[in-house]
Amino acid sequence: MDDRIAIIGIFIHTPDTIAKVNEILHEYAGSVVGRMGLPYREKNINIISIIINANANEISSLAGKLGRLEGITVKCMQTDISTP
Repeated sequence: MDDRIAIIGIFIHTPDTIAKVNEILHEYAGSVVGRMGLPYREKNINIISIIINANANEISSLAGKLGRLEGITVKCMQTDISTP
């Protein structure tokens, strides 16, 4: 299966889950191209965006693991174009 480039947006509503999010992201560190995190203190939310280059199954697996955490909202957008 060919790799794709995807953006995964993560909203963390419960600060207690931040360590678990980082643990899951570490599992996929080899596929992560970039990461940006922003603590939006005025709204009491943390926002992380991940750029990942992986196959569709791996992208879905990462988004699924994150989405099952309590207090987390995850959205994923991936290219239709495969990367070598």
